[in-house]
Amino acid sequence: MKLKSLLLLPLMFLSISTFSQGDKSIPQDDTNIIIDYPDNVKAPLTKNEKALIDEVYQSKAQTLVYDDAKYLKDVKHLLRNRITIYEDGNPKTQKKGMMLSDIPLFDSYNKDLKRDENFNVENFNPLKYQLDFFAKGTYVYRVDNTNYFIQVTSQYRKIKK
Repeated sequence: MKLKSLLLLPLMFLSISTFSQGDKSIPQDDTNIIIDYPDNVKAPLTKNEKALIDEVYQSKAQTLVYDDAKYLKDVKHLLRNRITIYEDGNPKTQKKGMMLSDIPLFDSYNKDLKRDENFNVENFNPLKYQLDFFAKGTYVYRVDNTNYFIQVTSQYRKIKK
């Protein structure tokens, strides 16, 4: 079994509940939940992370992401700590999950977003897709016609260092 893990760059949203399409707001209905943010969310955005955000949010990126310290922190945590892309060529150990092609694009701010024709780990932008970033559970998505999987770890689970 070849298992290759990559932590992807800061992605998207939240700290408490689910994200609603077309709106970057996150319901803050359970104030007793505390998200454990690793220290790496304090570091500035990388050039690549900024490009991922800009691609999805376009002209609204400044207002919706960069000017909102809490939201920006949630995006960094998502991209840096909670999304893992790995390859698993062994059918016995592959996890079941939705196919990436079945996940709608998050094109509320960029109507020109397009699905990736050829999957490339190095330039994949998970923010383009409406993955379940803020569920209580951990979700796995399979990249169609590949042995690649995208795992989104729950924000409520402590990240192993």
